[in-house]
Parts: sequence; C-alpha cells; structure tokens
Amino acid sequence: MRVSGEIPSSPPSLQTFLAPADITLPVLPIVAGILAALYLVGAIRLWTHGRRWPVWRTISFLLGCVLLAAVTGLGVETYGQALVSVFMFQQLTLMMMVPPLLVLGSPGTLLLRATPHHGAGRVVLTAAHGALRSPAARWVLSPWATVPLYLFAFYGIYLAGAADAILIFPGGHVALEVGFLLAGMLFTIPILSSDPLPIRLGHGARALDVFAEAALHAFFGVFLMMASTILVGSFVAPTEALGIDPLADQQLAGALAWSYGEAPTVLMLIYVMHRWFRSDTARAAAADRYADVHGNADLDTYNAYLKKLSSHDRDR
Repeated sequence: MRVSGEIPSSPPSLQTFLAPADITLPVLPIVAGILAALYLVGAIRLWTHGRRWPVWRTISFLLGCVLLAAVTGLGVETYGQALVSVFMFQQLTLMMMVPPLLVLGSPGTLLLRATPHHGAGRVVLTAAHGALRSPAARWVLSPWATVPLYLFAFYGIYLAGAADAILIFPGGHVALEVGFLLAGMLFTIPILSSDPLPIRLGHGARALDVFAEAALHAFFGVFLMMASTILVGSFVAPTEALGIDPLADQQLAGALAWSYGEAPTVLMLIYVMHRWFRSDTARAAAADRYADVHGNADLDTYNAYLKKLSSHDRDR
C-alpha cells in the first residue's frame, strides 16, 4: 500500500508545495487530526464544567497539529521524496517546530484534569500514572537517551547511510518522519514541559541541552554545505529528473540545517532562561516573605555573634 505521494515530475514552486499531496494513507495527517480532536474535547470539557484551562496552550497545541498535518500532507511531502533539501525541511520541522508547540500545550496535564475518574476514564488515568512512574519512562526522557537519539537523527541518518537503508523500503519515508517526530518530542519534553514527569531537569541542565542542540545544528549544517560528495544516494535520480543538481540541493539542505534549524533553538533558549529567571525571582520573594514573618535563623545567629564581639570589646 502506498502511504506517500508519487515522485513529482515538475520543479517545485510555492503553489506545488502548498497543494494537497496525493497520498493513499496519510498516516501523520490522520494522527494530527486525532490529536487535535482529543485535545479539543478535553479543553471543552474543562471549560463547560467551569474549570480554567489556558487558551494560549490550546492554540499552541492546535498549531502544532496543523503544522504536522501540513508538512506531511501537502505538496511538501511529495517533494520531500525527491529533494534532500525539502526532506531536511520536513525533518527540522518535525523535530524542532512541531514538538515545542505540542509540548507547550501541556497535553499530559489536560489528560489528567479532563479525563473522568470512573469507567474507561479510570483505566486511562491508571495507565497514564503507571507509565509516568515506570523506569522505562525515566530512562527514555533522560539525556542519556535523548541526546544520542538526537545525534543519530542527523549524523547517523546522513553520514552512516541509515537514510538509504530505510528509504529503499515501502513506507520508509513515513517511517523516518515518525522517527523524527518521536526524537523531537523526547528531546523537547524534559526541556519545555510543565506536565508531571518521572524526571525533572534543572534550569541549568535544560539550557545546556539547548546549547548542545544549537552546536549540533551549526556544525552539521556547515558540514553539509561544505561536503563535496553525495551523502544520501536515494535522492540523486529524482533530483536530477527535476533538472536540479543533487550536490547543490544537498548544500541547500545544509543551509537550512544551519539557519532554519537555529531559529527554534534560540526561541527555546529564551523560554528556558525566562522560566529560570521567574523561578529564581519567585524563590527569592518567598524566602523574603518567610524571613519577614519567622525571621532568618542564620542572620539572627550572625547578628548575635557580632553583638557578642562588640560587648566583649567594650568590656576590654
């Protein structure tokens, strides 16, 4: 069964990029539609019961679903099978644009708040709590798993020949897209999520992960732009059939990795630093309020010590 569109026969344009793709089984657009529908059901349930749920989180999640459906269901999907530059655009979008939008929607918190605590809902909640407490979830969201997976999604796919080995199979293109989305989600969740998680990274660790990601994209993009040989042979014949130089298209893919890939990283870093600043400010304000009411034991002890020294000096 064909799950991806046919290889295009004409050079790309804005119109062909935005036209609906001819896909027999649009896997990821269907997934995006289901996720958007389930999220809306949960948000509406809270609103109708008089419980608050941030509108901005709803908009963020729905935008992520729309972007997921667009990048895998429009003409971009068709040209992503012929041009490595478009394939790189899809990868960067699925790994770095869609996951932050979905994660900022806090779907886990919405699930816990909107799911009924009886009947089938109780089963769903029990399964969700069990998954969150599992050692597997703790490991898969740790940097020991997410960082190597992120590295493989770029260096392993392009430099180790994994892309060619996967793209020869029917549905290989979609399988890579699913893998890119999962890798992006696993990397983004510990950094941006406000949902209850089995692990909780400190703000410094989150910023360090984002810096590492930025360095990864910068080096990888420059490497692709400077490469003098084709790294993914599966795109050579379709690219030449469109009258485009495969090496020039690969260099364009590197430019995208270096430029388009850096923009979401900068925004993530700004968000992490903002949350870090707010957390420190709130902690300091809470400490000041506590000291105003209960006093500061360390400061009181130090002041008593200074007073004792002063009395001793006067006695002398």
